[in-house]
Amino acid sequence: MLEIRSLSAGYGALNALEGVSARLPAGARLGIFGHNGAGKTTLLRCLVGAHAARAGEVVLDGEPVRPGNVAATVRRGIAFVPQGHNVFPTLTVAQNLATAGLLFDGGFAGEVLRIFPLLEERRGQRAGSLSGGEQQMLALGMALMTRPKWLLLDEPSTGLAPVIVRDVMSQLATVSAAFGTGLVIVEQNVPATLKVVEHCLILKSGRTVFEGTAATLAAKPDLWEWF
Repeated sequence: MLEIRSLSAGYGALNALEGVSARLPAGARLGIFGHNGAGKTTLLRCLVGAHAARAGEVVLDGEPVRPGNVAATVRRGIAFVPQGHNVFPTLTVAQNLATAGLLFDGGFAGEVLRIFPLLEERRGQRAGSLSGGEQQMLALGMALMTRPKWLLLDEPSTGLAPVIVRDVMSQLATVSAAFGTGLVIVEQNVPATLKVVEHCLILKSGRTVFEGTAATLAAKPDLWEWF
């Protein structure tokens, strides 16, 4: 269970989040949407313990997530894939996976390569020479090497062609189904994300302006008026 309890956070005089709450059972898939500056990335950073809340808290399996120690949060089961291609460009695909799994089960790389057969084909190739979509795939694989209960993703489709976005979203659905991993996805590509998630939040100026099912949001004729 991952709980966001009346979370408020900011930077100096700026309030980025105001009283945001959500309650996610194990394996849930949540999409978080909103305009630039709505507080989406700040929320992810609070979830992984990279940013301290001003009020409220994040609770994982009944215990608070303590800010300031991301490594401890990762060991508890929350992995975060920030925006961009977060790989070690001079290392091979196999070395990237091995590095990500150093404190976990290095043998799990076999499962990751089974989920992402293209990475198996590229396992001896330097990560920096991969395409943007392949690097995003590798970043997902590296996050999975930590055996997370929850996978947080910040704009995973950024800079990718539509066909690659479709593949990335399909891979996320496969990962969630195969390992029971919960997903929290921040995205600007709302239609693509709605095909993967079950529940949605829309943030506006740090506040929740919509909370409901993906099906409810997808059926709204005025969807884009929220953004």
